[in-house]
Amino acid sequence: MNVSDDALRNRAHWDETSAVYQEQHGEFIGGSEPAWGEWQIQERELGILGDVAGKDVLELGCGAAQWSIHLARAGARIVALDNSAEQLAHARRLMDEAGVDFPLVHGSAEAVALPDASFDIVFCDHGAMTFADPFRTVPEAARLLRPGGLFAFSMLSPFAWVCWDEGADEVRTQLAGAYFGMHREETPDGAVQFNLPYGEWIRLFRHSGLVVEDLVEPQPGPEARTTYGFPLDWARRWPSETIWKARKP
Repeated sequence: MNVSDDALRNRAHWDETSAVYQEQHGEFIGGSEPAWGEWQIQERELGILGDVAGKDVLELGCGAAQWSIHLARAGARIVALDNSAEQLAHARRLMDEAGVDFPLVHGSAEAVALPDASFDIVFCDHGAMTFADPFRTVPEAARLLRPGGLFAFSMLSPFAWVCWDEGADEVRTQLAGAYFGMHREETPDGAVQFNLPYGEWIRLFRHSGLVVEDLVEPQPGPEARTTYGFPLDWARRWPSETIWKARKP
């Protein structure tokens, strides 16, 4: 499959940083039940994916497969994809420790080497939807879904994107970047991240044959914690993350 220059750049980044990332965040995101985003708000509270038992599920940008392991235990038939071989090595280790087994695919979510209409759910918790071009990933997700299938993913919100000060590497309480033209950003650590304005997301979903079902803007609780360094007071006032749900008719 054709791999873009940005996908290759992010592959190199994650191969280099995977061990440090898992050391810093692996325990936090590998809790006792599936949870979303930088604040680890539990799936049972948000109800994004619903009952996965007996469903074919693809995770895009699985990292060390903490999410996929939970869903496999819940009865899903999981396939987990990541662009980084080093991340998948961590996934294999955690799968062995958990006593579960499912296919791991090394590849970019921009061009997935799997057949059309293979899945009931395609999902991502940050992962590929942050580090791959949505103009490639959204059509791929739509292609991979069966009729009635769900595409759900979380990522940094456009609010946080335009308030992020790249020079200081922190979020501000005032605008720091452009909203119009939002798409691709090279980060100081050498990765490439992606996002879109809200209207662009909706048009992209529609163009890809998907219907928006919900946009969830999770608010962490007053005692929430994170290992990602995002300030809680900011995320309590404005949405730091978004979770999109779109369905293939």
